[in-house]
Amino acid sequence: MLNWTLTFLIVAVIAGALGFTGIAGAAAGIAKILFFVFLVVFVLAVVAGKRRRA
Repeated sequence: MLNWTLTFLIVAVIAGALGFTGIAGAAAGIAKILFFVFLVVFVLAVVAGKRRRA
């Protein structure tokens, strides 16, 4: 999932540099959503891992 976030971030940066603002905005929005989803899943995995050991 983090790979997809980085992919969309790179697409957003390249599209922004080339002047495709609509595509850049959409790709940046998708990257932001995927990043926060990744963070939530990561935190849940850490909490579940600590709970399982105890």
